[in-house]
Amino acid sequence: MSEEKKEEIQQEVVENQEEQTCEDNATSEVKEETVESVKAELEEKLKEAEDKYLRVHADFENIKKRLEKEKYQAIDYASEKFAKDLLTPIDTLEMALAAEESASDLKAEELLKKLKEGVELTIKNFYTVFEKHEISVIDTSGEFDPNFHDAVMQVDSSEHEDGQIVQQLQKGYKYKERLLRPSMVSICKK
Repeated sequence: MSEEKKEEIQQEVVENQEEQTCEDNATSEVKEETVESVKAELEEKLKEAEDKYLRVHADFENIKKRLEKEKYQAIDYASEKFAKDLLTPIDTLEMALAAEESASDLKAEELLKKLKEGVELTIKNFYTVFEKHEISVIDTSGEFDPNFHDAVMQVDSSEHEDGQIVQQLQKGYKYKERLLRPSMVSICKK
């Protein structure tokens, strides 16, 4: 090969290297710009995600506080409906007292009869409220059950078997299946 050829080849190699370097520089500048734009975009998305997280977390905390407040209010006012239902029997008792005052010209016998009717009506109103709120009277017929009956006396009875309830001395009540007060009873002891 001649010297000129060698120089030409070397010149081409140098030019190719320069072109490659220029292309590499241009590519690296493009890559750098792309990296910068991707980085900026990712930082923006991260900022949006953090903001969204903070908002969701704040909403969650607010809901949690609201539910806690509602829970305590529900506990505080759980008996409100029952209390409202007790107003009717109270009204009946107050009307009975008012009727007694206005009935001064009635005989004592008639007054007692009206008073008895008023008390019976009041008791009926109470049992209506009890039924509405699932409060029931404990049955005292038959066998003694220590879960629901409190034996305060033992009596001899030829009509009852040993351990049977002879007489109810005080009614017992339960709320749904939970005991409010046991029935006070006397039982047969032989």
